Amino acid sequence: MSFSSELREFAIKGNVMDLAIGVIIGAAFAKIVDSLVKDIIMPIAGLIVGPKGFVNSYVVLGDPNGQYATGMSLEDARAKGINVLAWGNFLTVIIDFLIIALIIFMLVKAMNRLRRHSTPATV
Repeated sequence: MSFSSELREFAIKGNVMDLAIGVIIGAAFAKIVDSLVKDIIMPIAGLIVGPKGFVNSYVVLGDPNGQYATGMSLEDARAKGINVLAWGNFLTVIIDFLIIALIIFMLVKAMNRLRRHSTPATV
């Protein structure tokens, strides 16, 4: 079987369409989770950290130009070339991942439950 005929058979079976739909839905879902974390969860967590916010929490590792200012946002510090350990931003991304992983786990668990109930019992 040639490569082109294998590719055509793969595309015709619907695997490509299923994958495309999954990627599109996944991208839209990731935006929802990202908004949930950045717009709802992190501002609440930011109240604990302080006025500069949770995402803007970082530790300065090096300041080549001597421009370090304590009230500077993470974006401003990076734009000025200050080397930072952005632990607040990293923790935000981890929370994004954990929420998506939890929801995917719940979906897979529900699908497995539906498969068990829809499969006829063998005697």
